[in-house]
Amino acid sequence: MKVLVIGNGGREHALAWKLKKSKSVDEIYMARGNGGTENFAKNLDIDPKDINGLLKFAEDKKIDLTVVGPEDPLCMGIVDAFNEKGFRIFGPNKECARFEKSKEFTKKFLEKYSIPTAKYKSFENYEGAIKGIAEFSYPLVVKADGLCLGKGVMICHDESEAKDALEKIFKDKIFGDEGSTVVIEEFLTGEEASVLCLVSNNKLFPLERAKDHKQIYDDNKGPNTGGVGTYSPVAVSPELEKNLEKIYRQIEDGLESEKLNYSGILFIGFMIENDKPKVLEFNVRFGDPETEVLMPRLDADLFEILNKTIDGKLKKEDIKWKDETCLTVILCSKGYPGSYEKGKEICGLDNVDEDIMVFHNGTKKTDSFYTNGGRVLSVTALGKDLKEAREKAYANVYKIKFDGVYFRKDIGIK
Repeated sequence: MKVLVIGNGGREHALAWKLKKSKSVDEIYMARGNGGTENFAKNLDIDPKDINGLLKFAEDKKIDLTVVGPEDPLCMGIVDAFNEKGFRIFGPNKECARFEKSKEFTKKFLEKYSIPTAKYKSFENYEGAIKGIAEFSYPLVVKADGLCLGKGVMICHDESEAKDALEKIFKDKIFGDEGSTVVIEEFLTGEEASVLCLVSNNKLFPLERAKDHKQIYDDNKGPNTGGVGTYSPVAVSPELEKNLEKIYRQIEDGLESEKLNYSGILFIGFMIENDKPKVLEFNVRFGDPETEVLMPRLDADLFEILNKTIDGKLKKEDIKWKDETCLTVILCSKGYPGSYEKGKEICGLDNVDEDIMVFHNGTKKTDSFYTNGGRVLSVTALGKDLKEAREKAYANVYKIKFDGVYFRKDIGIK
């Protein structure tokens, strides 16, 4: 079987790595892939947003399954385009991808089906939003409605910060058309958590949990990032489990009532306080870096699971997990999540232990490996417990060098 994986980050590297282990998979193509995926897949010079180019490649090569990593092609309707031509593709259709494309769409869905979430109001102009902030206490959250590469959420601690955020979105248009609508929300307290669910014919199948570390500096300080380290599994109380299950059923009922046909991944962001979860957001694709710790722990054939999901035949017992802990530490470029330089030579990859997985987030390969992103490498280890996984991962992190390398030292401590 031939598989096409769309995307070029650590998430896509981990998915392709796991798919390669399937007895059914003979060839893997990556669009565009990265330096690390060259070891076992054929990297293609096709932009992940070039739907026509990807479709033509799938037709020419007779691709048996396409797996979409990033949100942009999903929101653009790549699944609909492939389905129209009769090609199997994993991911939600354009209608369901609105859950990530529009924060307002998601909030309306949550409200309509009484799913716990933060109080909110949405606005389409600066003047209305300025009046609207008077209805909220501080801190509050200002969100650009559309896709903003994870940077569209601003926590405002006073009126001055709120006005500044609204001015940047509406007047300075820092997010372009993606900021044409703004959602203002109450600020929720508690611990942030996320759950990835396979969704097969509107039925949710939660994967095991992973704990992400979003802030760039140790002790959860500094600006938010796309995630700089994570581990799995994460224990939860019976009470929290019961409350989460209730939300999953509410989401399923909502999908059915709206006559949606959801197939793919639903990534649910929660804020949890006193075992009571509230939904922060939905994403419609695998999380990054959560995928880098879930794929090594998955004790099942990913190719089979994705196909069963597409066919509406997935069962809970199809998804099995290794009784091990997995932890990843992400090596970043100096300056990330702000501006950073690319093209720094990476040394030491040959010295990494054989049982360590190094998923490439942003690399390029010519004569050597070079940095090509803010998040560069996910150094990933399995262990019998969190302590062992952490020790193994960090022992190998220190073997890898590049100019300006930065990583958190406290992943998995708390």
